[in-house]
Amino acid sequence: MDKPNGIRYACLIEYDGTPYVGFQIQENGRSVQAEIEKSLARMAKLPKGERIQVHGSGRTDSGVHALGQVIHFDYPAYLEPDVFVRAMNTLMDRSIRMLEARVVTEDFHVRYLAKEREYLYRIDTSRYSDPFKRLYTLHHPYSLNIDHMQSALNDLIGTHDFTSFCSSKTDKENLERTLYVARVERDFENQEVLIRLRGNGFLYNMVRIIVGTLLQIGNGRKPVDEFRRLLQVKDRDEGGPTAPPHGLYLLKVYYDQELFLESEADE
Repeated sequence: MDKPNGIRYACLIEYDGTPYVGFQIQENGRSVQAEIEKSLARMAKLPKGERIQVHGSGRTDSGVHALGQVIHFDYPAYLEPDVFVRAMNTLMDRSIRMLEARVVTEDFHVRYLAKEREYLYRIDTSRYSDPFKRLYTLHHPYSLNIDHMQSALNDLIGTHDFTSFCSSKTDKENLERTLYVARVERDFENQEVLIRLRGNGFLYNMVRIIVGTLLQIGNGRKPVDEFRRLLQVKDRDEGGPTAPPHGLYLLKVYYDQELFLESEADE
């Protein structure tokens, strides 16, 4: 049973997705949403069986991490945002952290009002797999042509039909999305290649399929104009492999107005 409406809070959270089946509640294991709802129910001292439903700005799959996930929920009483954050962080599993909270209007919805989302994919290019990165980066110790990868990514910027970059399991009918940023860069200090994608929305597995194909381009197994061809053929079977989830991070969600001080500091 859901708890009746109260004070609506929007919160910025981060989490290590390793122990979870994804953000959304599922029957096959622990989810980030369920862990947060459990802590909210404890803090509100709800009767057994009642819940405070948490809404996320987007779903993340099993093993995918978040540095800037946004959630909202209706809490039955008012608490100062700083107090709310400290209290929740004492109750939640240590793999999840609330960074900021603020009261919003009752018509605010984290998913429907989101304008853009930004993802980061981390690739560890060191010769040997780093045991401290194995759950947070894709180990790829092979030569990559960064210039070719960036040239390929440039073809994805703009509005396109991304059928070739979407899992066949999708329930979406409209597969057109707009990318505003598609960038690859080297982090020499940490021996990583970082891929950043920012757009008005992303399809199921879209980022991971782009990354899997981009690695083939960087290795020279696919031509630099491969993305251009895939946008034309609109066939998932023609695309590259889906990169593993553990290198992927939901970096930031954008709204018409900045919600959180933490986000402003990132600009």
